[in-house]
Amino acid sequence: MASLTPLEDAFYLPAGDGVFDATHATQSPWDPAAQHGGPPSALLARCMGDALPEQSLRLGRLTVDFLGPIPLARCEVDVTVTRPGRRISRTEATLQVDGKPVVSASAWFIAAASQPPTGGWQEYGVLPLPDKQEQNYFTGMNPDWGYGRAIEWRFASGSFSDPGDAVVWARPRISLIAGRELTGQDRAVIVADSANGISNELPIGKWLFIPPTITYTSLRQPSGEWVMLDAKTTIAPDGGGLTHAVLGDADGMCGTVAQPLLVTEV
Repeated sequence: MASLTPLEDAFYLPAGDGVFDATHATQSPWDPAAQHGGPPSALLARCMGDALPEQSLRLGRLTVDFLGPIPLARCEVDVTVTRPGRRISRTEATLQVDGKPVVSASAWFIAAASQPPTGGWQEYGVLPLPDKQEQNYFTGMNPDWGYGRAIEWRFASGSFSDPGDAVVWARPRISLIAGRELTGQDRAVIVADSANGISNELPIGKWLFIPPTITYTSLRQPSGEWVMLDAKTTIAPDGGGLTHAVLGDADGMCGTVAQPLLVTEV
């Protein structure tokens, strides 16, 4: 068996003000020279939150648009606060590689109540975290897949290789940004873009399911190391696709994910 590429302690290494070097841990399953959508989405969300004058706000909604393949290279992040506020704020961000924008994002941040009323988030039934599992990826996948190895996966139902709905618990093994503690928001967004991959409806290897954009709507930050992703993909008669997923933790629901899909033969 070929040796595996050593993983860094983070998906990104700081390289200056708003500059980050992507590590092997960001690697896409489909192109070894490109990044998976999860880490850059989480990086932009983190940078947008850091740019807010009011740091007590939490992420309410994140939309990320993938403008093309994201090279596994040095990334420059630019953030603009388009609507500052003490209770509600909106930001926009772009991620560039070699001066070319490859990802854009916008986010709403919302103040949390000091004593929120009770809600129904705990009523969402989550499947328990399974025992430790052998780490297997998509059929035919290179075992050196960086993003896959950077996360521990435990399927409560379904698998990477079996078409259909799936429920997986995921635990990022490393930090988002070197030297900075991993937050619940980081964990959720790193994992969110995997929803379409774990719930594919057609055989991978013969079909592609490409999400040009993703929207993550946050109810609350996950607590603990593990994030649950309960995902379902639906394909329309004209070939369009939609993935919808619920994110949760041991206490219940944390948020939702929506991904429109281009479904096409390889």
